[in-house]
Amino acid sequence: MSTADTELRPRLRALQADIQRDCTECGRCVGECGFLQRHGNPRQIVARLDGNSPEPLNCAFECTLCGLCTAVCPERLRLDAFFLEMRREAVDRNCGEFAAHRPLKTYEKLGTSRRFTLYRLPEGCTTIFFPGCSLSGTRPKGVKEVFTQLQRIDPQLGIVFDCCLKPSHSLGREAYVAGMFSKMTARLREQGVEEVLVACPNCHVMFAGFGDGLKVRTVWEALADADLQPPAASGTVTVHDPCVIRHAEAAQTAVRTLLRRQGLRVEEMAHSRGTTVCCGKGGGVDLLHPEMAAGWRNLRETEAAGGRMISYCAACVQALGRQTPTNHLVDVLFDPQQTFTGKKQGARAPVTYLNRLLLKRAFQRKEGFAVTRERTSGQMQENSRKRFRKPLILLAILVAAASAMQVSDAPRFQPERLQELIAGSEGLAPALYMLIYALAPVLFLPALPLTIVGGLLFGPVWGVVYTMIGATTGASLAFLCARYLARDWVSAKLTGSKLERLDREVAEHGWKVVAFTRLIPAFPFNLLNYALGLTKIPFSHYFVTTFVCMLPACIAFIVFSSSLFDLVHGSLSPRALLGISLVALVSLLPVGYRCLQNRRKGVA
Repeated sequence: MSTADTELRPRLRALQADIQRDCTECGRCVGECGFLQRHGNPRQIVARLDGNSPEPLNCAFECTLCGLCTAVCPERLRLDAFFLEMRREAVDRNCGEFAAHRPLKTYEKLGTSRRFTLYRLPEGCTTIFFPGCSLSGTRPKGVKEVFTQLQRIDPQLGIVFDCCLKPSHSLGREAYVAGMFSKMTARLREQGVEEVLVACPNCHVMFAGFGDGLKVRTVWEALADADLQPPAASGTVTVHDPCVIRHAEAAQTAVRTLLRRQGLRVEEMAHSRGTTVCCGKGGGVDLLHPEMAAGWRNLRETEAAGGRMISYCAACVQALGRQTPTNHLVDVLFDPQQTFTGKKQGARAPVTYLNRLLLKRAFQRKEGFAVTRERTSGQMQENSRKRFRKPLILLAILVAAASAMQVSDAPRFQPERLQELIAGSEGLAPALYMLIYALAPVLFLPALPLTIVGGLLFGPVWGVVYTMIGATTGASLAFLCARYLARDWVSAKLTGSKLERLDREVAEHGWKVVAFTRLIPAFPFNLLNYALGLTKIPFSHYFVTTFVCMLPACIAFIVFSSSLFDLVHGSLSPRALLGISLVALVSLLPVGYRCLQNRRKGVA
């Protein structure tokens, strides 16, 4: 080993030395793994690490970290731990950041934010149910069913919605994970929690490794031990064991026990239990190298041979379900008939985020909990003050950009040329803009960026006209879709007490509720379109009220955005001042409403 190797992390050096000493280059691991077939056997990979160059480290981000190489190694070398340490070393050297991983990091940030977290613990709680992000988003009804069954076993059971930070762990962000996870476990221990029941295998790994003495079990073990008797079913299934808990024999056995208890026959694939394979999403490989992920999915499809796979990882179900019939265990346990007719499918983004919010709201309203809290620290703290700082931040950015252009004497963009191009399109540009805007609410795409584009492209007058046509059309399409085309699907996704309250309010007050929710956004815009489609309000009332009550905000943002070219060029025109004032006024409507409500409560 060269002296340069001393620059590597101590644990990485130790694992490197073990591989150099004990790897016989037998080829067992290479024969099982597309990653090793591409980059060579472990001894060859170790030989390329000299401690001087960070480039050889980056190959580890093509490894799914599934641990199959370790499982089949005759020498029992800790190869998955070695590749994880390579990732950590890359992060330490600031060469382990990839743009492709941003969606995964954003997903985790949301999971640890105040908006998505919730801790609800009853008096005397020693055990909590930790459903995880994926199951909560894809199958919120399943989470409720599992909690109900577990609560029969332990009436003092608590529930915690939070992120286990497995994405950052897999990406090598060791210090960040340790800091964030220790805060979570410390809060749980302070409340007297001793055991965590997890539904997600990634959460199992994280609590087992970072739980600071907390006992961790899967909910499947708890349900099997409690002699849960799920609805009877018949047929043959095969089980995909998530790779991250390939050594969790108790969980694997419990899953098969529950399935057989239903009357199902379980056939094992060539790779199962301790030698299971990855679904392709491990370690974020599907984002960085989709072709590597596809190789694992193809292998699983071949081994399943067209049979229905059952897994107890929501992410695995989502990945494998693209190619072969795959369901989550909760689908089979609580609704076998829908599952085996192919009608039971988990939600996909962006509905998953909506499901998590509605699930949180549902448990917020449950009684019998002594402790209720949300995360107050992390990368994505969200509160009302932060929301109302956004217009100021935007204005500061525009002023800074204008100053920079003035100082640099940059050539001015001429809006007149853009207007000429728009006019020369012979109506194609407005038609395309209105079409995109009409589809945005149906697809849950954000409307504000499109509104700003409308002001930039078409000016303060026609921008309002085209935007209102597109926005009203899109809101109407979502409403009609919920009411006539996919009512059952939408109603299954939009569950919770808030929707029930909306239905009651509409029945009592009609169009006034639509006006109120448009002017004072109690519901997100896109969600409201679908939710109102499930109520009994006449479409004509909805259409007219939606158009009228969206108009003030539309005018404000269009007037403001149409003046952005002036602001960027350092000119604070009267139109810009008017736009800023209108945006501020519209933004303050919710604040004024809350103040009025608080004053009324004080009087009452």
